[in-house]
Amino acid sequence: MRAIWKGAVSFGLVSIGVKLYSATEEKDIRFHQVHREDGGRIRYKRTCSVCGEEVTYDDIAKGYDIGGGEMVILTDEDFADLPLTSSRAIDVLEFVPAEQVDPILYNKAYFLEPEGTATKPYVLLRDALIDSERVAIVKVALRQREQLATLRVREGVLLLNTMLWPDEIRTPDFGFLDEDLKVRPPELAMASSLIDSMTGEFEPDVFTDDYRAALQEVIDAKVEGREVVQPEEAEEAPAAAVDLMAALKASVDRARAARGEQPARGGGGGEPTPISSARSAQKAAEKKAAAKAPAKKTTAKKTTDKKTAAKKAEPAKKAAAKKAEPAKKTAARKTAPRKSA
Repeated sequence: MRAIWKGAVSFGLVSIGVKLYSATEEKDIRFHQVHREDGGRIRYKRTCSVCGEEVTYDDIAKGYDIGGGEMVILTDEDFADLPLTSSRAIDVLEFVPAEQVDPILYNKAYFLEPEGTATKPYVLLRDALIDSERVAIVKVALRQREQLATLRVREGVLLLNTMLWPDEIRTPDFGFLDEDLKVRPPELAMASSLIDSMTGEFEPDVFTDDYRAALQEVIDAKVEGREVVQPEEAEEAPAAAVDLMAALKASVDRARAARGEQPARGGGGGEPTPISSARSAQKAAEKKAAAKAPAKKTTAKKTTDKKTAAKKAEPAKKAAAKKAEPAKKTAARKTAPRKSA
């Protein structure tokens, strides 16, 4: 890698000399515009729209259109007088939790390498960021423009992420945001089930640019003079479904099939979904409530019958007791000893 910038990280009273390297690179296949007949490169001349003459780079300046056909011309001297205090410095402004920085603000990424004797303070700042679980908010001037950026640690190296300014983020203005759209709980439950069935660990290496690989195959075939092999056609996207629930269920089944699992069945078989489980629980509760109502009536009836039987049995018990009393007295007389004269 080739360093594109040299400067210093200003960390309090500590200055850390660093070199800046691009952390990313585009892998897109680039083409040149050529003449179809002989393959000659197409060149564009820089000509003036007023006088028609060809203009060299030394005679080109920057112009700002103020409207009405008027142009303000700025020279290199005008840019040199701008107050870029961080022209060769990365000034640390504050330290904040990483989750407070919205990812939409991130622009480009650069690696920082310590220069000369700056290795010790470089490692100190790196370890302090890791220990504090913070990222540094910094200002840096790159390509004649002051930019907001963050400093964080990635694989033991300080990473500078340039950021967009807040006024460079557009506000979404779409009609559906003002509509009163409500999602039904069953639909939300099925969508959650779909998310659960597609949940996994993010491993970026498993994803590939299939278009670029197929295009490279076409180029290699042209170079080697062999027959161009048509790349496999991608699976057609399913037609838009009118029934949202049906589309969600089909998506869940498709995700399960991709994982080698059996799709959920509409009947009694298969793994229950959140919706089917909720419906089954509701039906079971209704059956239980219906079964309890007659049981209460039967129990009450049995209690009443017992009371009636008890009332009927009371006179019989009293009559039997009366009959038993004379028999007891007679038996008592027979058993009592007679007195002697």
